[in-house]
Amino acid sequence: MNKSKRNTLIASSVAFAVAALAQTAVADEHGAKEKCYGVVKAGKNDCGNISGTHGCMGHAAVDGDPGEWVLVPAGLCEKLVGGSLVGKEGEANACNGEHGCEHA
Repeated sequence: MNKSKRNTLIASSVAFAVAALAQTAVADEHGAKEKCYGVVKAGKNDCGNISGTHGCMGHAAVDGDPGEWVLVPAGLCEKLVGGSLVGKEGEANACNGEHGCEHA
C-alpha cells in the first residue's frame, strides 16, 4: 500500500471513530431525564420553582429546597439523599427581578 492510500485510510478511520463518539454523546444527552426536587445547591437549579417566586435557572436561594429542581438521568433522583420526584413549596427565593428573573 502506498503512503497516500495509507494516509487516506488512517484519516477515514479517525473520522469514523470521531463520528461514532459524537453519535454516542448525542444519544446520552437525549436519554431519559426527570426533574429531581430537594437536591439542588443554592444557585444551581434548572428552572422555576414550585412556589412561583422565580421562573428562571440559577435562583435557588438555599441548598436542598424541596421546591427547587434539577434534571437528572431517569432513575437517579430517588437514590439521592433528599431527592424526590414530587416537589413541595420550600423556602421563598429572594428574587429581585435581576438577570431575567420572573415573578409569578
